[in-house]
Amino acid sequence: QVQLVESGGGLVQTGGSLRLSCVASGRTFSSYTMAWFRQAPGKEREFVAVINRSGSTNYAVSVKGRFTISRDNAKNTVYLEMNSLKPSDTAVYYCRATATAAGLEVWGQGTLVTVSS
Repeated sequence: QVQLVESGGGLVQTGGSLRLSCVASGRTFSSYTMAWFRQAPGKEREFVAVINRSGSTNYAVSVKGRFTISRDNAKNTVYLEMNSLKPSDTAVYYCRATATAAGLEVWGQGTLVTVSS
């Protein structure tokens, strides 16, 4: 069973930067589509960014131009580089692995990002 472990969250001031990491167990990481979602207090979980196995990316409008998703298949890791952070970016950030053909959908436990004003 694939497991995902996020790290890199923390407290940062407005305008600051953070890099989140999500490490996956298993030997087929390169075949997964990896995505980041976030959930702010009192709100529903929302999509942030996705990268497929070919390296194509897509972003939520709210983070486009500020966040960058990338992956290192040799390290079984997906990253989310977050710049120009705003208080509205405060949330628990989750990574998700999917492989539709295998019926796989796995979530990490989340990492908290707090942006102070």
